Amino acid sequence: MRTRIKICGVTDPGVAQTAVAAGADAIGLIFHPPSACCLELEQAAAICRAPGVGPFVSTVAVLVNPSAERVAAIIERVNPSHLQFHGDEPADFCAGFGKPYIKALRVADDADADDSNWAERAARYPSAHGILLDTHVPDRYGGTGATFDWRLARHDHGGLSGGNDKPLILAGGLTPENVAEAVALVAPYAVDVRSGVETDGRKDAEKIRRFCRQAGAHGA
Repeated sequence: MRTRIKICGVTDPGVAQTAVAAGADAIGLIFHPPSACCLELEQAAAICRAPGVGPFVSTVAVLVNPSAERVAAIIERVNPSHLQFHGDEPADFCAGFGKPYIKALRVADDADADDSNWAERAARYPSAHGILLDTHVPDRYGGTGATFDWRLARHDHGGLSGGNDKPLILAGGLTPENVAEAVALVAPYAVDVRSGVETDGRKDAEKIRRFCRQAGAHGA
């Protein structure tokens, strides 16, 4: 089964169309104000309506410690297919919106650090539809371009405990140059990229196409 691909930080319909044509399975819509890719609700809705972003393409609202009111407004105006919680949200909050959700966990390379044990933390989210692993960078919630030791993401390194095995999404510093190696080592359900397919802070169509090819997209 091929590795799925999510292109995150999409800010206009044309980039969404390019990503889908290249083989992406999901589009990430960021609603975190510190991010340069943060969207207004109408911008996000326009991306979801773009030709080519059809019923078999997931649209994922990426949030960091949002209020319940903020999540409800995004669902009402944008209606993404999935929510992705990238902060410190508890499981009952993530599950409270009637949408399938992905829980992002930050992973530190230091085996003694609390953030190295992602399997234990993932087990706290039994209703999650997937677990996304990103690089731990102090005071940052993704989009750093930094990698972590991918061996920590391997299921034979520890996996998900308690029978709560979830699709694993690998993120953090992935690029067209290293994604094939990451896929070969980890065999994740999906890979997630933002800054790795950008040039000077803007999405680069050729990098998106190369990333999808290297990640194994059919026909990309």
